[in-house]
Amino acid sequence: MPFADDLISAQYRSHELPHGLVLRRARATDVPALVKLLQPMVEQRILVAKERVDYYEAIHEFWLVVDPQAEGGEALVGCAACHVIWEDTAEARTIATDPAYRGRGVGRVLVEQVLADARAQGVRQVFCLTFETDFFSALGFEIIEGTPVSQEAYGEILRSRDEGTAEFLDLSRVKPNTLGNTRMLRRL
Repeated sequence: MPFADDLISAQYRSHELPHGLVLRRARATDVPALVKLLQPMVEQRILVAKERVDYYEAIHEFWLVVDPQAEGGEALVGCAACHVIWEDTAEARTIATDPAYRGRGVGRVLVEQVLADARAQGVRQVFCLTFETDFFSALGFEIIEGTPVSQEAYGEILRSRDEGTAEFLDLSRVKPNTLGNTRMLRRL
């Protein structure tokens, strides 16, 4: 079906960035490189540890920045995911940039893509859990107290088994396990 193939290829089209980098959707075959990129941040308790299967299950949420001209072939240099948790709320999660590529706009382009995904999905606000408050403030995020959803939505979201969602709700059950990050929100 040529029509269906055109839709699929348009959705997963790569975008050239400055410095010879490329922004593209993640594929299942990217999971080993994704885990490798994130492992140092997990060890430093910047990111929460996840099972490899969690990345496979969420691969459709991820955007990657790759360096196609890296020594030894294409290298994964950054990632971010847009995880919808409610009809009007999403999380910008698992945002990481290889230290060798920081300062080249990789993180900014990834967060902007997550925000574009959220808008395309009809989401009106995006939150993040971060230590990088200056970075996210520059992108229009603000530190929040409380939970910016209705009581009805709060009651429904409580049913989620996702730890990031529990942190967004500021649930006491996750406080002993949180990494000490800051909850921030951007209204779209």
